[in-house]
Amino acid sequence: MSVNDSSDLAPPNSFDLPRRLRRLADLAYNLWWTWNSDADRTFRFLDPELWEATYHNPVRLLRSIERERLMAATKDRYYLDFYDNVIQAYDSYMAGGENTWFARHHPEHLKQPIAYFSTEFGLHETLPIYAGGLGVLSGDYLKEASDLGMPLVSIGFLYTQGYFAQRITEDGWQEANYHTLSFSDLPVHPVHDERGETLTVSVDLPGREISACLWRVQIGRVALYLLDTNIESNQPSDRGLSARLYTSDMELRISQEILLGLGGVRALRALGYNPAVWHMNEGHSAFSTIERARELTAGGCTFQEALEKVKTSTVFTTHTSVPAGQDEFPLWLIDKYFQPYYSQLNLNRQEFIDLAFNQQHWGDTFSMIVLALRMSEQRNGVSELHGHVARKMWSHLWPGKSIDAVPIQYITNGIHIGTWIARRLKHLCSRYMDPDWLERLDEPEIWDGIERIPDKDLWEVRRHLKRKLIAYMRERVRLQWTTAKVQPVQVVASGVLLDPYALTIGFARRFATYKRANLLLRDPKRLLELINRPGMPVQVIFAGKAHPADEPGKLLIQEVYRQVKRPEFGGRLVFLEDYDMNLARYLIQGVDVWLNTPRRPNEASGTSGQKAAINGVLNFSVLDGWWLEGYNGRNGWAIGKDQDYEDSEAQDNADAESLYQILEEQIIPLYYDRSADDLPSEWLGWTKESIRSLAPHFNMRRMAKEYFSAMYLPALPES
Repeated sequence: MSVNDSSDLAPPNSFDLPRRLRRLADLAYNLWWTWNSDADRTFRFLDPELWEATYHNPVRLLRSIERERLMAATKDRYYLDFYDNVIQAYDSYMAGGENTWFARHHPEHLKQPIAYFSTEFGLHETLPIYAGGLGVLSGDYLKEASDLGMPLVSIGFLYTQGYFAQRITEDGWQEANYHTLSFSDLPVHPVHDERGETLTVSVDLPGREISACLWRVQIGRVALYLLDTNIESNQPSDRGLSARLYTSDMELRISQEILLGLGGVRALRALGYNPAVWHMNEGHSAFSTIERARELTAGGCTFQEALEKVKTSTVFTTHTSVPAGQDEFPLWLIDKYFQPYYSQLNLNRQEFIDLAFNQQHWGDTFSMIVLALRMSEQRNGVSELHGHVARKMWSHLWPGKSIDAVPIQYITNGIHIGTWIARRLKHLCSRYMDPDWLERLDEPEIWDGIERIPDKDLWEVRRHLKRKLIAYMRERVRLQWTTAKVQPVQVVASGVLLDPYALTIGFARRFATYKRANLLLRDPKRLLELINRPGMPVQVIFAGKAHPADEPGKLLIQEVYRQVKRPEFGGRLVFLEDYDMNLARYLIQGVDVWLNTPRRPNEASGTSGQKAAINGVLNFSVLDGWWLEGYNGRNGWAIGKDQDYEDSEAQDNADAESLYQILEEQIIPLYYDRSADDLPSEWLGWTKESIRSLAPHFNMRRMAKEYFSAMYLPALPES
């Protein structure tokens, strides 16, 4: 059997399971369960308290649960029927590759794998190998590739310490805590070669060789292979190379990206893959193109021939509009790490540097984005506006071309609906929409059925989701109070006084300065009057992390937190620490309005508002990223105008005024306007229009199909 044979999906470790429930092991080790709500309940029903205590980790749950609980389940007819139905659905899904969209529409390409590289993957809180939106998008993409039957294989890192856990001090300062992951408690499979030995790949770093073993994560039908340097053959200092993502140490960063790029290509070769298309999700993996060119020159090609072959089969997606999001290395560091490569590619030093040369105010650099752009034929931004911004940013790489002629397309980001839609809302849609709506998520006409949902039923679900959010926040506060020795003011700041029936606004994202988390706080007196209107209270929930090395971002958190603590706000401003995928689900499902305030045009796309929209939450955002395409005047609100500013202070003042005015004159009155049957009928009309107009376009199914038709097909060799 080939080492990459995906039919070998047996869990690598055994559980002490009764024979009747032995298939729980299969579910635990395939993340298919994370986007199938009934599947996750097969674990929750066994021991709800343990399910929460293990942070929704089925591997840990099955290792920890008492045998008596399992035996009791084997005698529960209701549970066994439920379990059997889930297993049947899982088996049908895994065996149904021949009936997928891809198999029906592109059968000639089924044996042409697509390699997908990303430095982070946000699949579930169980596996904390993501920092934010880029990783969550990557995770959603793998899930949709599985649903569509796309022949995708992916490469990333299994970070020993994951991303950091955030703690906010009483003064509002962010502290970063790291915890070493126990791989035996994660849904990961160690990869072995045909001799049954641990499969490793190696790359050369200055003065030594470093090796990485491989772990496999199964996401439905798609395999994700993760590199891990914590093995005995490496020097102690190198064993921690894959410990954390987004280190600020330049030498660690370039070493990681060499391992991801060069090591990722070598891993796929060792696994037996020969990808027809190579997709780099952001520039972190751009060194993969260097390794592929080296393979070709070693086989007798000139570098120019190798370059053309690499380019034609390479897709590059850029996600950033701001300099801080670009990886650039000083030239001396490139010399230190890549000098042996110059001759292997039949290039001199300057020719190699020219592949990615970029000038910054602090000196000449080797830019990973420039390398990715120059070594790919298919390139795209992640929204219509971002496509324009990217063409303008990198137009100097195509001298003589107008900005509009720069060969960078756009494909607007979307979300994996199965992952993010609330279970109760999904069931409500299934009652009133066409029976096959889950198979036709990207068809606009299918979403017209949302109008058939009675206002009363939709409002009951929305109120349920808000109560669920408030209950979750209060339980978090209780645990903090009993275990973390927090101060009373921190308890209030964490949401213990929130009203489950008041208009609730959510703001949750990475705390980078351009995202302007403090825009709502620009006029505290006006905000105070706004949230304390008699009979029309408003409450605001903030959440998000700043990178541990981002001092301005941490200061922004502190500024927000100090406002949150002010007693005159009456506990109606809240900051929730340690934002992750679990907390995100509660927020995007439970708030009424999703606020987004980036300084345009710095938001490449954003997807949190899309997740909120699918759950009936209305967007209130700057016309940047995806919202510029999504806003139609009846499905949410726009902050400011469809224009850019030269003066950021003037932009902030204008946007803040727009924000306050729309809240005061439109959003708050609309929410509290009740009909004779005590329903906010007009608000619910906006809610339905939001779902109807946004869901069919801003979903991962449309996005993945578009990537295949617009980016992968042109890169595939003729069959």
